Amino acid sequence: MRIAVTGRTGQVVQSLLARAETAGVTVIPVGRPELDMAQLEGVRQALAATKPDCIVNAAAYTAVDKAETEPELAMRINGAGAGAVAAAAAALSVPLTQISTDYVFDGMASRPWREDDPTAPLGAYGRSKLAGEDAVMASGSDWVILRTAWVYSPYGGNFVKTMLRLAETRDEIGVVSDQLGSPTSAFDLADTIMAMAKALAARPGDASLRGIFHAAGTGEASWADLAETVFAASAALGGPSATVRRIATSDYPTPARRPSNSRLDCSLLAARHGLRLPPWQESVQTCVATLLAQPRS
Repeated sequence: MRIAVTGRTGQVVQSLLARAETAGVTVIPVGRPELDMAQLEGVRQALAATKPDCIVNAAAYTAVDKAETEPELAMRINGAGAGAVAAAAAALSVPLTQISTDYVFDGMASRPWREDDPTAPLGAYGRSKLAGEDAVMASGSDWVILRTAWVYSPYGGNFVKTMLRLAETRDEIGVVSDQLGSPTSAFDLADTIMAMAKALAARPGDASLRGIFHAAGTGEASWADLAETVFAASAALGGPSATVRRIATSDYPTPARRPSNSRLDCSLLAARHGLRLPPWQESVQTCVATLLAQPRS
């Protein structure tokens, strides 16, 4: 199977490449200059050149805080860009998996979010990703929307890498404890994406495999819980560690509001696709071990 994935350097793209051989899949990254999600011209041509069996749209504007001052750019990439990729998938008659986010919700629910819960983004980033979902659903393509949350990996910039870096020079780190989510390994997400892609290609008429699904690590945590798990895993391997000082969201103001509840109910993914991501604690330990094994700069 040939999977064309938009982007080149993001966590999901790099994780798909890392896991492709094990899954028996060929992953073809498609990014700049051939495909520029901020320009959109040539999207179909760039994707068609890969001769894909399916497409994954992982390219996105992900600077949550910066999006508050660049809402038009975020909307163009995450909204119109997703629509252009979906139109290309429809023209090529191949399934599309659109990667989306917990930020489409307002975080006010007292339970994990289900796929059919009302969306109400708090900021520009969430609005742009919701626009992308809408564009995909209106495209006429054979689509799946996969919402995830709190993604980390050995690649790019993410919370786990930030905590390990800060622990190199700090004994204590203040971490928000009143936001809850479902930490998600990009490796686990990549495995899920490839398994879903195989199922979509093998069962083109099965409507139960299409639609919106949530995919996140099993279990829940606050950012402070996640940080403590990272430091415990690191300390056990002789790596950097720090004491976590639990703080409130109000103690760490950011330009964009974060959902206080980003937990995702992933039971539909298990019921329809038979897929469930591992407990987040196990995957964090794997990620930390991978990072500590890399040469230090």
